[in-house]
Amino acid sequence: MTPSSSRSARRCRTTCRSRGASSTASTSRWSSSPPTRSGTTPRNFSARNSLGAQFSARSSLGAQFLGAQFSAQSSDGLAPHHHLCRLFADPAAVSNGAWSGLTSKYSGDFIDAANKNVVVIGGGDTGTDCIGTSLRHGCETLTNFELFPQPPDTRAEGNPWPAWPRIYRTDYGHEEAAHRYGEDQRRYSILSKEFVGDESGKVKAVKTTQISVGADGRFEEVAGTEKEWPADLVVLAMGFRHPEATISETLKLEADARNNVKANTADYRTSSRGVFAAGDCRRGQSLVVWAINEGRNSASACDAYLRQGAEASW
Repeated sequence: MTPSSSRSARRCRTTCRSRGASSTASTSRWSSSPPTRSGTTPRNFSARNSLGAQFSARSSLGAQFLGAQFSAQSSDGLAPHHHLCRLFADPAAVSNGAWSGLTSKYSGDFIDAANKNVVVIGGGDTGTDCIGTSLRHGCETLTNFELFPQPPDTRAEGNPWPAWPRIYRTDYGHEEAAHRYGEDQRRYSILSKEFVGDESGKVKAVKTTQISVGADGRFEEVAGTEKEWPADLVVLAMGFRHPEATISETLKLEADARNNVKANTADYRTSSRGVFAAGDCRRGQSLVVWAINEGRNSASACDAYLRQGAEASW
């Protein structure tokens, strides 16, 4: 099951590695062979292979690869994918804790929302994409949980211009849901507490409670508001967190306060010699244009470092 908009797809990540000025190895996280569309994709891969790029399907740049490949003489440009909380809970495996990432027709693990009671937990672009996709599949019911209270229709006193207006917004998925069910399917100030499974281990409901903001600014559960929502398919649309820690821990990279790889924008160098960081793993979740910009600049920084040879300082 894939989001019906391309916005989420534009945030894909790859991990790059260069051993010298003339060779680059790249590990792509395709769950299967790259999709074919009129021969365009294979031709692009062939062109990149001729330039020294290596694409490895069904593989991940993890500790085993790094332990075998990394050396002080190499220069690594890191752009690891972020940990995705945007996951589907496979109904047949929820009680066993087996979670499945967003799947597509290319992976062979297509999850169909047709005729199911769907619960989407989380909002933003990811949430509305999952809502829209579930509707297109023909779900029976759809409910969207939002942790925060419903925003006001206009700016609040604590949200003056020129700050970004934190107001109530309706995206395409919300409009489509309201058109089908007669009202907005978002439910605000909801804390998901537990998945309820049936006798065969399949999810059948989600237990929740209402929350409010206390005097200290922290969320507090509201007594007597517990509720059980029917659910045959649960989608966690919580966006991105920090980069996965495998690379950072293996290479002993210093992290910032948000657990991103610590590096500046002058030379993109990390705390580990020969390792550069750019994109979301350095700045946090951001736009693809920033990833492109930092990828180019960090590549220039890698090249400058390599050209200095063995005597390069760090």
